[in-house]
Amino acid sequence: MSSRPFHWLAVLALLALIFLSLAWELWLAPLRPGGSFLALKAALLLLPLMGILKERVYTYQWSSMFILAFFMEGVMRGWADRGLAQQLALAEVALTVLFFVGVVGYVREKRRELAAG
Repeated sequence: MSSRPFHWLAVLALLALIFLSLAWELWLAPLRPGGSFLALKAALLLLPLMGILKERVYTYQWSSMFILAFFMEGVMRGWADRGLAQQLALAEVALTVLFFVGVVGYVREKRRELAAG
């Protein structure tokens, strides 16, 4: 299998996670009316974006660990929150899992491609 599908899975999941984080904390279900400083967590998701877009294997490797913080937040808020915030947290969990599958799959397939020559 080619690494391309995993690349696009990672890119789309990361972009969706950035937009979800912004929408969640600014409009949909912020902790405080009018928005929350938690929207700045979306800025953290910009850190791996360029490396993922440019298919830098090193970025794929470290971002597989980096994304676990967002996974944990989604799990905790999915357990603790109710209503729309809970649904958004579960969407965050799903997107982090998709991103993780994308980055791990990309690195695995890229290694196979390089080994095959």
